[in-house]
Amino acid sequence: MSKNAKIAAGGVAVGLILLIWLPWWAAFLIVVGVPAAAYLTLDPSQRRRLRRITRKELGR
Repeated sequence: MSKNAKIAAGGVAVGLILLIWLPWWAAFLIVVGVPAAAYLTLDPSQRRRLRRITRKELGR
């Protein structure tokens, strides 16, 4: 199993646990809020670079 597949499987497992343990709206806020908060912590130059590269190149 590749590294990206392991990360995806872990994310799905955490998401399912959150859905069972928390109300659906709280789990949704966590699933959407964490990546949004991480994006907002980037410098403007890092945000430009992230928008410029394609999804295939993110794993490099």
